[in-house]
Amino acid sequence: MAPQLNHTIVHAADARTAAEFLTDILGLPAPGRYGHFWQVDLGNGVSLDYADSSGDFTRQHYAFLVSEEEFDKGFGRIQDLNLDYWPDPMRSRLREINHNDGGRGVYFQDPDGHFLELITRPYGSG
Repeated sequence: MAPQLNHTIVHAADARTAAEFLTDILGLPAPGRYGHFWQVDLGNGVSLDYADSSGDFTRQHYAFLVSEEEFDKGFGRIQDLNLDYWPDPMRSRLREINHNDGGRGVYFQDPDGHFLELITRPYGSG
């Protein structure tokens, strides 16, 4: 069997709030509790396990490959929440999306400053 990512820990000031933010944007079921983690099941055998963290922690980047329909719904939620979003990680053009590789992509931040991304085509696939 080839190695597969199973889960990773995401640090947050309020793990439950951060996990619920992500499940809302992605249209996923509410996060579940596993030990001291709030677990977001991504539906592909991978979970993001949110942990309460006090003090400083490193902000990370998480990219989610979604269908066109899921992008429309997630992007709509980003707009409904009046979140800032960008077409690239350099944040060069506020309130624009990208059309890389014949798909669509958008970058935005979660409540803890993690840089999240929705894409409809893997980069380099066009």
